[in-house]
Amino acid sequence: MAEAVPAKRRKSSPWTYDHKEGGPLDVNRTFYGKLSMNPATHQLAEKFEIPIRSGKAWKVKAGQVCRLLTIRGPQVGDLNIWNLHNPRERMWAARTRQLQRAHITKFDRIWSTIPYLRPLLTITGDSLADYGVDEDGGRCHDLLGTRCDPYVNKMLTGEDFDFCCHSNLVRAVLPHGLTEFDVHDVLNVFQITGLDKNDRYFMKASPATPGDYFEFFAEIDLLCALSVCPGGDLSVPLWGPLSRDPIDTCNPIGVEIYDVEKELLGNWKSPETAVTAYKNLHGITLPQWK
Repeated sequence: MAEAVPAKRRKSSPWTYDHKEGGPLDVNRTFYGKLSMNPATHQLAEKFEIPIRSGKAWKVKAGQVCRLLTIRGPQVGDLNIWNLHNPRERMWAARTRQLQRAHITKFDRIWSTIPYLRPLLTITGDSLADYGVDEDGGRCHDLLGTRCDPYVNKMLTGEDFDFCCHSNLVRAVLPHGLTEFDVHDVLNVFQITGLDKNDRYFMKASPATPGDYFEFFAEIDLLCALSVCPGGDLSVPLWGPLSRDPIDTCNPIGVEIYDVEKELLGNWKSPETAVTAYKNLHGITLPQWK
């Protein structure tokens, strides 16, 4: 029997979704770098502020750039994304973790659910990219966890609380014809998270300051919804013996949407869905008529 290799001597495992150069996971950094918000080439199309402990949904057209900003201080936001014209195609947090990473930043993408499986957006700017990895293994802009919700709050505290991120998102999408069943796992923007030595999820206070931003380019027409987390900057425990109402740590989040000069887009076009390549019969043989 071969001798077991101690953990500290093992080589790091290869990335599961490694790919050939020039493949679909490669991003043209020169192209997307030019799309980062620039007053000389971008025209502000819409601007608004989402108040504390609330949510809002909005549209971003294919080829536009959207920027989320911590305008007054640190604040975590829970982001959902759908195909504007087909909400069955929506962001897929789990596959994005695998194809990109568990915490995403500039030049990473958010991918959609199967059978569509294509990039919904490409990140073009992140002012917190330099945060890196802290002493506890925490990183920023999290796909590991998901939204707070009134169901887990009731289970852990025995109390009703209707301003969880899940509830904020539900209320935000109702005017767009969506329901609670359309709300899905989120991207936690401006949030620091990681896994501790016992492989358990932890959250830390957001490092964002006024003017920090997270920015993305819409690859297709999008419906976006953001909850300004009732937990504020997450510096106060939400559950457990040390928990208290963190309302004094809450700040609004700003949203800006920009039109991009057509010359910058060049020959860019929205990506095709995966179903155009794989006909999704899943091994089923169609009947043959004589």
